[in-house]
Amino acid sequence: MTRTHHGFVLGVSLCLAGLGAAAAVAPVGVPIASVHRAAALSDRLWLAGVPFSYPRANAAAWILLALALVGASAVTAALRAALRQRRAYRQFLAQIEIVGHLSSHPAVLVIADPYPQAFCAGYLRPRVYISRAALDLLSEAELNAVLAHEHHHRRVRDPLRLACGRILSQALFFLPALRALFGRYADLAELDADDAAIRTRGSGRAALASALLAFEATGAGIAPERVDWLLGRPVAGWQRPWWPMTASVVSLASLIALTWGLGRAASAQATFNVPLVSSQPCLVLMTLVPVLSCGAVVARRMALRHTRTAR
Repeated sequence: MTRTHHGFVLGVSLCLAGLGAAAAVAPVGVPIASVHRAAALSDRLWLAGVPFSYPRANAAAWILLALALVGASAVTAALRAALRQRRAYRQFLAQIEIVGHLSSHPAVLVIADPYPQAFCAGYLRPRVYISRAALDLLSEAELNAVLAHEHHHRRVRDPLRLACGRILSQALFFLPALRALFGRYADLAELDADDAAIRTRGSGRAALASALLAFEATGAGIAPERVDWLLGRPVAGWQRPWWPMTASVVSLASLIALTWGLGRAASAQATFNVPLVSSQPCLVLMTLVPVLSCGAVVARRMALRHTRTAR
């Protein structure tokens, strides 16, 4: 039952995220198709006796351009979130001290940590980690249950799924339901891994519940829902995010309708003759050279400052 619900929430989340990503990227390409290229079908602006050209567009094209900026911001947010995830993961790996492999489970890495913990980390090649404190705290049955739980996370690549969920939730900010759905997926992923651990030979419900209670007694922080489920207590049902789902569907439908309608009505004319912005290429080059030089100097100083901070 848990596994079916687990897959359903993941499927709904991915479908909504896929539609949102397509709706966000569509306005970026539609304006390009609506531009009519010609040698002299653009307006000109004279500044200090120098003619500058700029596109001629109707209201629908400008609104579509605004939607394209929203889509571009979503793509930028996705890239930034992915870079932050990668940076945080590298910093996390740099902070942990690996002291060797677990003798009874060679694929498990042992870390020197005074707190009892066990986790799965890694995206394409996830690994299972356990601390020395956890090895001293858990019995053999409890250890087998905890490792079976983490190995299930590794097999289904839950760290990668959760990272993608965080990235999509941040990038597709106009779909508020994604955060709630992926948050629920994270909870169900733990219950699904618990279910897999219970069915593993040498483990069991009592051993896993005992291990979770031992972790919770040391302040590790275990969700009460998991403990209640393992002990056979009634678990409160999940309150579905109806309002965020309704807002997401309305936002998605509005974006698709606007893109389709404006794409049919948008019209723009622009010249792509060289130079792109002026009839005097020398003036353009003289302006770009100092700007690019200043940008290179600023980038160099920021890189040196980042290097000094890292040291």
